[in-house]
Amino acid sequence: MSGYVDINKILDLLPHRYPFILVDRVLDYKEFDFLTATKNVTMNEPFFTGHFPGNPIMPGVLMLESLAQASAILSNLSRTAQEGYEFLYFFAGIDNAKFKQIVTPGDQLRLEVKLIGRKRDFWRLHGEAYVGDKLACSADLMSAAKEVKSDK
Repeated sequence: MSGYVDINKILDLLPHRYPFILVDRVLDYKEFDFLTATKNVTMNEPFFTGHFPGNPIMPGVLMLESLAQASAILSNLSRTAQEGYEFLYFFAGIDNAKFKQIVTPGDQLRLEVKLIGRKRDFWRLHGEAYVGDKLACSADLMSAAKEVKSDK
């Protein structure tokens, strides 16, 4: 499968909620391959009150978290848990993180994640976040999946 995923489906796929949901829309994906998503960066983000007053800049660690959430969405769209269960993905590692461009209110992050490999419940992905055609950050991400009882 591939295609568009709206915020309602994203909320079904991730345990995160406001103010920590950092993916607004999935534009396209292919199971076990890639995912492209967006994060709209607005002045209403709670972190802008302290980072930095008078010069709001999105923290780099939150750009990485956006990529990690996009990775978890791809993983969840690629697999089906057994009935009554769901997958929970834990950030297990990061390598080669680089920050190239600041991100400010009004920007839209385009999140691109690509599956590098997986072994059982461990997933390795490469992620890149862009503002327009400018690379804002990139990293290699690793997550660990755990199947847990669903409370839905």
